[in-house]
Amino acid sequence: MAMQDEASVVDPPLWRAVPRWWRSHVIREIDHESVVDRVREDDGWTPRYAFMILMSAGIAVLGLLLSSPAVVIGAMLISPLMGPIVGLGFALATTDSQEIRRTLTTLAGGAAVAILFTAFIVLLSPLQTVTSEIAARTRPNLFDLMVALFSALAGAYAMIRGKAGTIVGVAIATALMPPLATVGFGLATLNGTVAGGAFLLFFTNFVTIALAVGIMARLYGFGRTLSPRQSWVQTSFIIVIFVTLAVPLGLSLQKIAWEARASRDARDIIRREFPDDARISQIDLDFDAQPLAVTASVLTSRYEKNASARASRILTDVLGQPVVLDIEQIRVGEGTDTETAQLLATQNVRREVQGQVARMTEHLALVAGVAMDAVTVDTGNKRAVVRARPLPDAGLASYRELEQRAAAMTPGWTIEIAPPILPLPVLAIDEEDVPGDPDQLALALWAAQRVGIAVDVAVRGTGHDALLKRFTDRGIDARIVTGASADRAVLRWRVEE
Repeated sequence: MAMQDEASVVDPPLWRAVPRWWRSHVIREIDHESVVDRVREDDGWTPRYAFMILMSAGIAVLGLLLSSPAVVIGAMLISPLMGPIVGLGFALATTDSQEIRRTLTTLAGGAAVAILFTAFIVLLSPLQTVTSEIAARTRPNLFDLMVALFSALAGAYAMIRGKAGTIVGVAIATALMPPLATVGFGLATLNGTVAGGAFLLFFTNFVTIALAVGIMARLYGFGRTLSPRQSWVQTSFIIVIFVTLAVPLGLSLQKIAWEARASRDARDIIRREFPDDARISQIDLDFDAQPLAVTASVLTSRYEKNASARASRILTDVLGQPVVLDIEQIRVGEGTDTETAQLLATQNVRREVQGQVARMTEHLALVAGVAMDAVTVDTGNKRAVVRARPLPDAGLASYRELEQRAAAMTPGWTIEIAPPILPLPVLAIDEEDVPGDPDQLALALWAAQRVGIAVDVAVRGTGHDALLKRFTDRGIDARIVTGASADRAVLRWRVEE
């Protein structure tokens, strides 16, 4: 019996030996005070924190509007939001109520500044279309929570072990600033779906990071003076938070998975309606439509009558909800390879042109501040015309720049944005009727062509044929009138009495 007692003292059970070894060999090596000091340096509100919030938010929203992943990553790199979130995690580990309030105030203030600043930029921007970068941050799911969890554990470990450089990678992985910029975009464009989805992603990331950091801090001996009851309350709180977040995110992931399965089932069912040599060239599902709308293009050697109706009934039964299915059958077969190639090329070109026209029309309507039906599009001649509404503090040069940008986005098309009737520029001229500023003359000629109203050129004396010819060569109804000084020409819109 004595030998057994001695053995039990020398070789304690594993469940006791591991914690003892952890405390004596791992926790003892950690300089807790220096780690806490490093955390406290970055978790409060400072002028640097406010400035970096503004810069990061500005870069993020511009990257989202331009749909540029590189610019968005740049915003993540300089975002200071990780500071107060990590500080909140350490404060939770030690149940420091004062520090919890301070870090939450810093985080809430930074988030509010970022949202308001990005909303202001979006309001001033002519680009207010939901880009792929914006859409990617409006549907968080359970995988986003897992990414935030693993990244936060890695970041907390790096912070505690003195390798804070890993925090940069965590900032990129969890992407705290882009969701806030997306919230600002949603508020500016009054898009509740975008704003709500993006805020849920931000909330998920920040709460998960804070709790994960708190777990790692407790594991490495921060806040060891807590009583067993306090530790139990902490553990229960963390579990409840994770479950609360996981439920809606899990439902979102389930919806995404269902949509993927519906797309696969639709493809399989349509494929079975046609011969073995048939091929589906394109299939689209509109999950927002009621009922669910499915359109497909099938290359087949023979036409299958009522294929759409049969496939629609089967897909309705499989998915358990009404489905409207439209199948476009493109007949192909032996000896028709050239014809088929031409037909497919025509179909692809038609779809590409339709998509391009739709995107161009939406963009021009947004830039001009009008409805989409106010944009006139001539697909045959590849020409689009729209008359813009007055914009605050915008002159003729602003509208010409908008037209140039729109034309650059749609190569091969002629884009014309007619400005409102604004004052024409005054031209400085010399004795030979040569304008001193060619750009001002070009601006006046552009505005007169777009507006389509006759122009009076007020100059001193007569014999200004060279100047008048600049207008008439462009097809502009212009005439010389008197009423200006010798060294300038005043341009006015002609008002017929």
